[in-house]
Amino acid sequence: MATTKFTVFKGDSNGKIVRDTTERVIKDDEVLVRITHSGLCGTDCHFRKAGVVLGHEGVGVVEAVGAGCTKRKVGEVVGWGYVHDTCNACHQCLSGNEVFCRKAQMFGFANTDQGSLGTHAVWKEAYLFLIPEALSPGNAAPLMCGGATVFGAIYNHGVKSTHTVGVVGIGGLGHLAIQFLAAMGCRVVVFSSTEDKREEAIRLGATDFYPTKGVETLEVERPLDYLLVTTSYLPNWSLYLDVMEKQGTVFPLTVANGTMEIPYFTFLQNGLRLVGSVVATRWVHNEMLQFAARHKIQAMIEEFPMTEEGITEAFDKLDAGKLRYRAVLVNN
Repeated sequence: MATTKFTVFKGDSNGKIVRDTTERVIKDDEVLVRITHSGLCGTDCHFRKAGVVLGHEGVGVVEAVGAGCTKRKVGEVVGWGYVHDTCNACHQCLSGNEVFCRKAQMFGFANTDQGSLGTHAVWKEAYLFLIPEALSPGNAAPLMCGGATVFGAIYNHGVKSTHTVGVVGIGGLGHLAIQFLAAMGCRVVVFSSTEDKREEAIRLGATDFYPTKGVETLEVERPLDYLLVTTSYLPNWSLYLDVMEKQGTVFPLTVANGTMEIPYFTFLQNGLRLVGSVVATRWVHNEMLQFAARHKIQAMIEEFPMTEEGITEAFDKLDAGKLRYRAVLVNN
C-alpha cells in the first residue's frame, strides 16, 4: 500500500482559513486524485470553524489507483461529492438509495483530514464519478453537490415535460435548477426577490418570472405541480402554497438556519407533499453528468486561487451574497 502526503485547507476555531498537511495510505479500493478544481457552497460555511478540511465538490485527475481498482484509470478526470462511503449491505444501499444509509460517511463527519480544498485527495473508487469530456472541470465542480441535489429531486420524483415547476431563488442551486428543468421541457416559473434578475432567468430557460419583494399574494398563469425552494433563507410558505396544484410537491432544498414553520392545515387540505431531498445517488449522479453534458448545462462561476487568500475571498463573497453564482477554487 502506497503512502502519500499532501496539502489541505481548513478553518480554525475562528473561521480563519489555514494551510495544513495530511498523510494517507492508498488502500486497494482507493484512488489518488490530484485536485484541479473545487466548488464552494453554503454547507462549507457550516463547517468553517469545525477544524475539518473543507470542500466536497471536488474535480481532479487520477494519479494512482489501488491494486483492487477496476473502473478508474490514471489520467481520467473524475469528481466526487458529499458522500464518502456507505455500508453497501443495508436495505437502502441494496435498493440503490445509498445516500440514506444509516452508516453513510458524509462530508464534515468522516475523513475530516481531507476534502476538495487541497492539492490531492484519496477517495474510494466506488464514489468517484467520471467527468464527461463535454464538461470543463471548473463547470463540473458545482455539479458535484449543487447540481446533484437539484437533479436528484427532479429525477427521483416524476417531474415530466408536461409539468409546471416553480423555482424560488436564482442563486447557486436555483440557476442550475432552471436549466435542468428547461432542458427537460418543463414550464419553469421563477420567483425572485429582485426584479433585476428577470432577464437572466429568461435567458437560463424560465418561462415566467415573478418578483416577490413586497408582494402579499401571487397570481400565476398555471398552478405549480412542483416547487423547488433554493434560497439561502426560509421562505414565506403561505405566499407559494396558494399557487400550488392540489397534491403538488414541495422540495425544501436550501440549507438555512432557523425553524421551518409549516402551515400544517394547508398541506393537509390540499394533499400537498413536503419531500426532503439530499444529494443524488451514484446512479442518478452519473445520469446528471451525462444530462448536463448533452444539454450544455453551464454553472455560472467565479474562479479563485486555491490559497488561503483565495479561499477567504471566496467565502467572503459567498457570505455577502455577492457571488454570481458559484465559487470555484482553482489549483494552478
